Amino acid sequence: MARVAVIGGGISGLGTALMLGRRGHTVTLFEQDGREVAEAPEGLDRDFFHWDRPRVPQAVQPHSFLAPVRTVLRDEIPDVYADLLARGAREYHEFDWFAEHPPHRDGDEELVTLRTRRIVLEAALAAAVRREPAVDVRRGSRVSGLRITQGRPPRVTGVHAEGREHPADLVVDASGRRSPVPAWLTAAGCRPPVVDSHRTGLAYFCRWYRLRADGPRDPGRVKTGSSAPFALAGVFPSDNDAFALHLVLSTGDPTRGALTDPAVFEAAARRFPAASAWLGLDPEPRSPVLAMAGLDNRWTSLTDAEGPVVTGLVNAGDSLVHTNPTLGHGAALGLRAARHLATHADRITADPMAYHTWTAQALRPWYDAQVTADRANEQRLAESTPLSDRRAAAVGACAFDDPVVMRARAQVRHLVRRPPEAYGTDEVDRHVTAWLAARPDFTPAHDGPTRAEWDALVDALIPA
Repeated sequence: MARVAVIGGGISGLGTALMLGRRGHTVTLFEQDGREVAEAPEGLDRDFFHWDRPRVPQAVQPHSFLAPVRTVLRDEIPDVYADLLARGAREYHEFDWFAEHPPHRDGDEELVTLRTRRIVLEAALAAAVRREPAVDVRRGSRVSGLRITQGRPPRVTGVHAEGREHPADLVVDASGRRSPVPAWLTAAGCRPPVVDSHRTGLAYFCRWYRLRADGPRDPGRVKTGSSAPFALAGVFPSDNDAFALHLVLSTGDPTRGALTDPAVFEAAARRFPAASAWLGLDPEPRSPVLAMAGLDNRWTSLTDAEGPVVTGLVNAGDSLVHTNPTLGHGAALGLRAARHLATHADRITADPMAYHTWTAQALRPWYDAQVTADRANEQRLAESTPLSDRRAAAVGACAFDDPVVMRARAQVRHLVRRPPEAYGTDEVDRHVTAWLAARPDFTPAHDGPTRAEWDALVDALIPA
């Protein structure tokens, strides 16, 4: 059994510490934020809307937790999963779109989204960690550096925190997208980590609402996503009658700044069917418009052509792979890594190379997919490019009529299969071809406003 130091108490850090502790390892978790998430529902609401978390800017943005989150929780820490549901998280199966589910196939049971705010998952994980005797949580304790012994390669043997050294057989960097660990390694004379980074030109705006207890609750059969040539819109149903609306534009869009005005945001959102249906329920606004930009996709590898740049240290969560939130990969990839670390901790402690190889094979393809999607979205939104690929558009539209194509779409969305595998089957091809044949007049189209309509709306609402 290993002594493990985990740097960072977010979703990945908490999950890693908890799963390691339950396998008998001795874990110390260091989290520099001294505040702990509240237990009671009213406390969660207060924390969610009023807790300033500059190191976790995505904390107040909407989340949809994909199948790997649910699978890891149910398989590894089922009490956390039960607690999450008890706190108000809701399951949504991709086939719930249809009046009835199609005949079951192996794997269909996994195609479930967990609809909840991030803070509810954090609360369930934190409560379980507090109950775990093998995990010592040091809140308000900032790790200031690594204890490194020289060698080929050097070895990390602990961390510096609280004015002293804390020896460890393995250190897990789960300190997030702004991890100081790469700089510490370079300063200590280690070969630098290999970083791949892609800056996204996307800006996110969201606003939170809550359904009124005495008001309507069903928006009807409406998709949760809409688009215009220059903007994306979406709805995130969440826990305890909360939901978020979000709009995504190019960072170069001249109207971007106007969307921080709630009146402009809401008027613009009403031009998209997805958002309009939910706003039609007369919900109670619960937040200002929350903006997030300056995002990148980043892969940080602690191995290069010569092998590991250091032993005794691995990274997980956003410290390893940080993706912009369009596809919702972050928590899913983080908990996958946490489970792998916990399962193979002794072997990884002795030699991390197998872990680095696993991350490259199991996680890196989804990073690459995110970069590809973001480049396409960035160009399309910046140039207001109309949809032109008829068959590609048909695949997306057909999924909402045909369970076979919906299954392929869900498998891609939930990181079960990559797009060429899911969509490249003869069965999917036959179903899309038949759908198109029944709709000879189908042409790719957006369901949101035109550029002229958008600009006129913003101009009318912004004082001269």
